[in-house]
Amino acid sequence: MPPSDQLRLILVTGASRGIGRALTVALAAAGHHPIALARTQGALEALDDEITAAGGRVTMIPADLTDREAMARLPEALAARFGRLDGFVANAGSLGDLTPIADIQEKMWDRTMALNVTANAFLLTGLDPLLRQSAAGRVVGITSSRARKFKPFWGPYSASKAAFEAVFLTYAAETEESALRVNLVNPGPMRTAMREKAMPGEDPASLPPPAALAPLVLDLLSPEEDRHGQLVTFSA
Repeated sequence: MPPSDQLRLILVTGASRGIGRALTVALAAAGHHPIALARTQGALEALDDEITAAGGRVTMIPADLTDREAMARLPEALAARFGRLDGFVANAGSLGDLTPIADIQEKMWDRTMALNVTANAFLLTGLDPLLRQSAAGRVVGITSSRARKFKPFWGPYSASKAAFEAVFLTYAAETEESALRVNLVNPGPMRTAMREKAMPGEDPASLPPPAALAPLVLDLLSPEEDRHGQLVTFSA
């Protein structure tokens, strides 16, 4: 376990499953203190049990990113308990419905944008002061090639991830002269529930597991990492 002055406090959203869960476990295994945010209480409790049994530490936050009032209170709560935040992994997201543009339903569109764009943008806004309290604040946004490669029926998801990238890369440009480092990661095809929903005929065993992505993201969260404003694509 690293000395206390090297321990990193990292907030991970969508931490109860898939990529978020794998990153949370990897952070704890590396001796850091992940702060795991997700909607599903039971899945968070199981994650807590796993990390604690392995000798790690973790803080659980059962919350919905689209609950604006709860997210507005979160930075203040983190400031009162920790005083700083060394990293933020914006992982939570929704696929929405795969549908032709002509058939988009307003409710689904609003829900997808609310989680993938609006919630992440305002959470980043609230966390900015805490990240600046760290000697080496790091932000990683988990994105998708669909933000740049357009395919029939993927309109809502593609639009939301393109906007997500715009928010995070603009933030990177605004923090160029600070100690913060902000990057995007494109995991590519990965063995997740979202991928299975999008590609139901695909063999999951042919894809890398979420844990394979963890070393890359942990590198981007480290104080030594100097990349900034980049889109980093994972290669298995």
